[in-house]
Amino acid sequence: MRIRRLLLLPLLLAACVPAPTNRPEPAPPQALLHVVRPGETLYRIALYFGVSVEALMAANGLGDTRIVPGQRITYPWPKGARFYERGEASWYGPGFHGRRTASGERFDQEALTAAHPRLPFGTRVLVRREDTGETVVVRINDRGPFKRGRIIDLSYAAARAIGMDRSGTAVVSLYLLP
Repeated sequence: MRIRRLLLLPLLLAACVPAPTNRPEPAPPQALLHVVRPGETLYRIALYFGVSVEALMAANGLGDTRIVPGQRITYPWPKGARFYERGEASWYGPGFHGRRTASGERFDQEALTAAHPRLPFGTRVLVRREDTGETVVVRINDRGPFKRGRIIDLSYAAARAIGMDRSGTAVVSLYLLP
């Protein structure tokens, strides 16, 4: 019995480490893209990319923080970001707002967070919507999704950032950030 437990230990430890996907890694785009929606500010878009407003202004040649709906904002691809997996994403929000997440913090549907089945809490992940190229940087703070075939559950704010709030789901690629 004791030997059997010792033989199972490496298997249990291996289950704790995020497994690399067997899908081929897509070539990363040259830049991250965001299309400005009505009511958005440059500050909010800087949060989506996980960068400063000044860096975003410099990357887009902006003299001030004024932006207009439909304007395309880009930012260079983050150094050290590496592909993790590709699949269907969904979002969750109002019914869970204020409840405790698996990490112990309270869920805030307006925060840029996500639920993932395996990644460690606190991991920063760049989520890229495949059909539009829009991106958002989220922090893993919960476990899920619990629907078969889905790889990540975004908060409502993160889903809105990539235009997924109306459709409910989208095909995305996940990139781990250093």
